[in-house]
Amino acid sequence: MPIKVSPVAGSRFYIGSAPVNVPDIDVTEADFSAVTWIEVGQYETMGNSGDAAQGNSVTLLNRRRTVNWKGSRQAPQRSDNFALNVNDPGQLAMIAAEQTDYDYPFRIVLNGAPVPKSATATITIAAPGVVTWTAHGLVAGTKVKFSTTGALPTGLVAGTEYFVKAVPDADTFTLSATKGGTEITTTGTQSGVHTATTVPTGPERLFMGMVAGAEEGMGGANNAQMLNCTVLPNTNYVRVAALG
Repeated sequence: MPIKVSPVAGSRFYIGSAPVNVPDIDVTEADFSAVTWIEVGQYETMGNSGDAAQGNSVTLLNRRRTVNWKGSRQAPQRSDNFALNVNDPGQLAMIAAEQTDYDYPFRIVLNGAPVPKSATATITIAAPGVVTWTAHGLVAGTKVKFSTTGALPTGLVAGTEYFVKAVPDADTFTLSATKGGTEITTTGTQSGVHTATTVPTGPERLFMGMVAGAEEGMGGANNAQMLNCTVLPNTNYVRVAALG
């Protein structure tokens, strides 16, 4: 099996546009479905993701040994750094979030999107419209777009990104305008040959937490000015697989 390296270069960092109430259970991808994301630009170094267990120990006299066990879990604080841009909306959002006591949603999109796939497809005029792409291999949530030599059915626009909604079998699927949204109804007439193409996305990490620091780092003559952010996660991380 060939070795696959996952480079950090190409990753992107986002903060939600509004604070959230952290649930008292582990979060899932659905908890982030309504978030409006703001990308934090000029990403320079990435913090660590994931959980760690609290280490506990007891020293047993009769064994003359300290025994360890795992306690509660937490996602340790992370440090994400950005080349300073005082006009970047995402950096301004991080600075504003640091000035509050609220939790915000965060999204990291990693490098590693699959190679795009294309194929000739047919589309029914129906409620919902059904796309036929032989052996497409796609799952719900995958982004697709269409081109055509003629005209697409009403309800679909060439070049617009849609999401695979339902996958009844290996050759067909329906579409929605948003991830997990309402299935699209197609109407009118159509013509020409339609081509469907995936719009791959890399793996993601989703979590909620507080911005505890948004410091401007300076340094010497050959250093770029930085926005150094400390984020305190207050939930588990949700791992979202690459799609496409």
